[in-house]
Amino acid sequence: MQRHSTGIPELDEALGGGLLPGTLTVVYGATGVGKTQLGLQYAWAGRQQEGEPGIFFDMTSRGDSQSHREYAERLFDWMLRERPPALDKFMPDDVWQRERARWDSLHLFKQTGKRVTLSDMGFDEQKAWKAELNRKLSETIAFFYGNFVHGVRRCVIDGIEPADRASDSIQFDLFEYIYHQILHKDHDWVARDLFRADFRSQASHVEQHAYEQRELGCLMLATSHEIMLENLISRPIESGDVFANANTIILMGKVREGTRMTRALHVAKHRGSACDDQIIPFEIRADGLHLQSAQT
Repeated sequence: MQRHSTGIPELDEALGGGLLPGTLTVVYGATGVGKTQLGLQYAWAGRQQEGEPGIFFDMTSRGDSQSHREYAERLFDWMLRERPPALDKFMPDDVWQRERARWDSLHLFKQTGKRVTLSDMGFDEQKAWKAELNRKLSETIAFFYGNFVHGVRRCVIDGIEPADRASDSIQFDLFEYIYHQILHKDHDWVARDLFRADFRSQASHVEQHAYEQRELGCLMLATSHEIMLENLISRPIESGDVFANANTIILMGKVREGTRMTRALHVAKHRGSACDDQIIPFEIRADGLHLQSAQT
């Protein structure tokens, strides 16, 4: 199966040809280090490889979005279509209409102001959060499924806030659902979860719009407390958390060069092929990320 290009040729080379479809890639680093630009380049590369750019699922609940729209317009003259939350009443036939189903991004918890770590919440807050997650699941399924049946084959999950333990984060609960119950599920079972009682009446359309889940790529952009790359590299990975289950982990952070601070990345994990394990400096330019020669 053809690998997914990251949109950055030098990074593709460091990854032995690119990212493996059907697997999870985690990009981990502090706020402002360049994760969102990398995500945009990966998503836009889908336009050339699969004929459709990737989609963005923004999980931030406090403050503004991750500026996907501004970056996309500046980097690629790409005008992102954001799916309006709670888009009218869901009608099954809408899924087959491209204008009603093919959205570039969804900011599910826009400006809700909610904290996302369980240790910061009381019992009532946790209960309210979980109730809201349940209410948003059908909207989430409709967003992903509606894009996949119209040719999208890659997604970027952004806005994951720092947490000392993945098990302490409400966001990781939702991500686990998305990854296992949408991205890693056969298309017809995702359709069953979406259409429910209407599935039988939609079954012929479901088969006409079948897709292969092994072709779907997922890039998660997670924010770390750590700023320095060396601290990210030494960070232990808990067994069972999302980092342990990822096929590929790319760490992005600051490195000190004499009296200067620069940016660099390191491929900490990449199952499936040999990869460059060096620390690779990069720059953020007007047209995106550019990797430099690796340090010796």
